[in-house]
Amino acid sequence: MQKVLVVDDDPHIRDVVCFALRRAGYQPLPADNGLAALELAAREGPALVVLDILMPELDGAEVCKRLRKSSDVPIIFLTSKDEEMDRILGLELGADDYVVKPFSPRELVARVKTVLRRKGPTVTAEQRLVRGRLVVDLEAIAASWDGAAVSLTATEFALLKAIAAQPRRVFTRENLMTASYVGARFVSDRTIDSHVRHIRAKFQSVGGDPIETVHGVGYRLAAT
Repeated sequence: MQKVLVVDDDPHIRDVVCFALRRAGYQPLPADNGLAALELAAREGPALVVLDILMPELDGAEVCKRLRKSSDVPIIFLTSKDEEMDRILGLELGADDYVVKPFSPRELVARVKTVLRRKGPTVTAEQRLVRGRLVVDLEAIAASWDGAAVSLTATEFALLKAIAAQPRRVFTRENLMTASYVGARFVSDRTIDSHVRHIRAKFQSVGGDPIETVHGVGYRLAAT
């Protein structure tokens, strides 16, 4: 069974989420604070993290930052706020999705399945997309620039894969939403822009930039 780390200081929410995940065939790993979550993540290597934002001692945003320093494990934020800037902030930190409280346990499990599906798709065609200095390895779910590995979240990888697969195409934000979010889930243009900005920053840190902005339209693969 795939392990899912569930981090929330509310024991009722923690129990409900763990019960729903267990019924869906996952192995939940409960943690009631951020420090315990980091220890569990290091020890157990979960396939995904369900992470509450508002917690004492070490909040979800800081936990996410620390996890992202060494791991690209998918993260779904639980948040009691539904304001756009809060969601954008969570995605900027490297989260793959978010669920607003109060939420349906069934919806959360569906989101977990969707994110894990994006993280590890079945590859039946070409195993690697080689675009000059950019390499997108579909089997290993990995990307690199001039041989330097670039750690991406599941959503970021799905978005980059779509652009690299059709190097001459200009993608609208709606195109990228469809490619990156299984199940036709609606996200705002600003969310897509946030993902693209995050991808570009990661590649720029190793001397590259695989995405070009086409003003007034969207994005396409840059000269690589």
